[in-house]
Amino acid sequence: MFKILCLLTLISFTACGQATTKSTTTKMNTMENQHNPYYKPDQKEAVIVPDSVWANILSPEVFAVARQKGTERPFTSPFEESKEVGTYHCVACGNALFKSNAKFSSGCGWPSFFEPISKSAIIYTPDHTHGMDRTEVQCGKCKSHLGHVFEDGPPPTGLRYCINGVVLTIEKIK
Repeated sequence: MFKILCLLTLISFTACGQATTKSTTTKMNTMENQHNPYYKPDQKEAVIVPDSVWANILSPEVFAVARQKGTERPFTSPFEESKEVGTYHCVACGNALFKSNAKFSSGCGWPSFFEPISKSAIIYTPDHTHGMDRTEVQCGKCKSHLGHVFEDGPPPTGLRYCINGVVLTIEKIK
């Protein structure tokens, strides 16, 4: 019994070490250091780019979420617990999405906000995948998948925008 307990303890420490390493890799793989000709925060016009082009511009992690409607692993985004003050933008096109004062800690594992920066910042689409009825939220400028909105958020809206951190970047207030 003692040997089994020791083996389980060793496995759990090894698993924790692996999760930390993978999380660090995910956090470091951002779009900020890559050239993206479509990242224009001041441009308001729609960005219509084929996925074949996005695949050559976005990192594999960002492409999987933004263009293929994937989901990053929970609790891996540096924005999930971030207290940075500023404006969150779509990492693909630079569209302003959320202000940091609309961010709250929901404990769900992804950055959460109770309202977008403007009505046009977000597109809402029905999502019936995985046997659930949800509302998907997409970037209002490039239609990148951001996450989902739920009706269990705090006042004043009662909404929780559960957003994949990998598709966000922040413009910090200095």
